[in-house]
Amino acid sequence: MMKRLNSRLSSVVIAICLPVIVAADPIVGVWKTEPDRKNLISHIKITACGDKFCGRILSAYDASGKEVQTPNIGKKLFWDVAGEGDGKYGGGEFWVPLINVDAVPQMTLQGDKLLVKGCEHEICAHQTWSRL
Repeated sequence: MMKRLNSRLSSVVIAICLPVIVAADPIVGVWKTEPDRKNLISHIKITACGDKFCGRILSAYDASGKEVQTPNIGKKLFWDVAGEGDGKYGGGEFWVPLINVDAVPQMTLQGDKLLVKGCEHEICAHQTWSRL
């Protein structure tokens, strides 16, 4: 009986601590994108979503730095992305607003830079985001 109790207690501790560990991951925060094809820069907020990560478009700016309103603000940009170790993240889905397709995300964290790549079949696009 004590063995079963210890096993249950360990499961509870893991279930409680895992979201805290994910929330403290270095990918969590606000990131600035490179200009897109419309020459807009976005701020993306990455948060823990359960035991994985998701990103939402917080705001967008034109080339002069003036905030602009787009229909994409507030929308999820990616979801179900998992940490893979050594600063790498992947899995889940990535929505590419300019062409309205979902892609498979791959991200690599290098200090305050996040290398973001999304592939749909053989076609890939990439950007380097900067931490704000």
